Amino acid sequence: MILLVVCALVAVSLAQIKPLPELTKPSYNEHIKCWTDWMDHDDPTGTGDSETVSDLKTEYPKTMCPNPTAIEVASVDGISLADAGNVFYANDHITGLICKNADQERCFCRDYKVRFICHPPFCGTEKMCWTKWYDRDDPSGTGDWELLTNLQNANPGEICANPIAIESRTVDTNKPATLTGEDFLHYSPTTGLVCQNGPKQDCRDYKVRFGCPC
Repeated sequence: MILLVVCALVAVSLAQIKPLPELTKPSYNEHIKCWTDWMDHDDPTGTGDSETVSDLKTEYPKTMCPNPTAIEVASVDGISLADAGNVFYANDHITGLICKNADQERCFCRDYKVRFICHPPFCGTEKMCWTKWYDRDDPSGTGDWELLTNLQNANPGEICANPIAIESRTVDTNKPATLTGEDFLHYSPTTGLVCQNGPKQDCRDYKVRFGCPC
């Protein structure tokens, strides 16, 4: 009798345990690489200009993605980086941009803005239209080189001068490039896609398309 009561209590306890919810996959396409909007968090007063990834995530939570893969820096007043002549303490997609006034020999830091390569839904606020798919190169020799400049030259008037997004898939199975496990030398809207053959990989054949303002 005691055994039956214990078994009944165990059965009730087990029935009350709710199953863990299944993990849902992100709704965005991580294989699409795109530029965010430009962001300017700090001014070069005090110690310098600091546009760090951590600060930008806090100030621009809808603009800044969790794990950017590249960074672009430009001065707010349009002066080229070469003419600005500033030395950067940090300039990468992990830290962001840090310019310290104390590190400058001739002048103080200028005011800078930054943008990052991310994925949807962090693709900026410009309306975007996709080009057709392009496959200019084959993965023979050094690898598969689908460079933006080469594709623009081979297809005049079809690809905008400054794309804001890129998507790449394998030619044979239409698999997103980022899911193939291969390493890419370049994968960005302003460069295109480059997969280099090497001791550890034989690149597959890829096609690319670009997102342009429309």
